Amino acid sequence: MASNRLSLLQSRRSPSDSAVKQILLAMNEKDPFIIEDLDEYHLVIKADEEYRVRRELDAELEKNTYSLEASQ
Repeated sequence: MASNRLSLLQSRRSPSDSAVKQILLAMNEKDPFIIEDLDEYHLVIKADEEYRVRRELDAELEKNTYSLEASQ
């Protein structure tokens, strides 16, 4: 396989990596990008989708982040 076609997405987020992985799996159902699910923390994805996936994941995580400003 050509290395420019694959990207390894490793979850380094806290507190719940399993929650991040579930979000990624749900995102994959709408617009497939996962090539292989390696283990609890690693996914092989299409390299040309990495930027989009990271951007969408960050946006999704931001929606689920508690903010003191929002609660006041």
